[in-house]
Amino acid sequence: MGYRGAGKSTVGQMLAKRLNWRFADTDALVVEKAGISISEIFAAEGEAGFRQRERAALQSLRKFDRQVIALGGGTATEPENHSLIRRLGKTVWLRAPAVVLWSRISRDAANAASRPNLTPNGGLSEIESVLAHREPLYESIADHIVDTFTMNAAQVAEAIELWHEACDSADD
Repeated sequence: MGYRGAGKSTVGQMLAKRLNWRFADTDALVVEKAGISISEIFAAEGEAGFRQRERAALQSLRKFDRQVIALGGGTATEPENHSLIRRLGKTVWLRAPAVVLWSRISRDAANAASRPNLTPNGGLSEIESVLAHREPLYESIADHIVDTFTMNAAQVAEAIELWHEACDSADD
């Protein structure tokens, strides 16, 4: 989990491949089922409609084992999702400073076009504002935190894999 631009989808795909596990992205599941973009869902149904669809996507993943899930950046904002997230497995927060996230997001034109602004201003000020609210939620749910701003996606995936292996060894 983490804010948009933290690398959840990219790292998640790499990690799933490294572990030979299934990969799922809750945002992609929502878009696939709705047949429209996240921006279009927000426009038609508001954030509440999107969050309802997001929760359904999350619940649909309960039937699978050995999977890496990229959670939408706002999944943690819904308190009823917290226990569901914990039941799905270990949770890693991919953390980066707002300025790094803004730099990554602003370079990804396709992503920006499909995602709505969450505040009237958008941009760096939006990220700072939203992070101030979300970071305590991410921290309360996370089993592990990886700072992504000093590593590339492959290094982040490797760091999570090593942590995962260490957890499995401790469980034995």
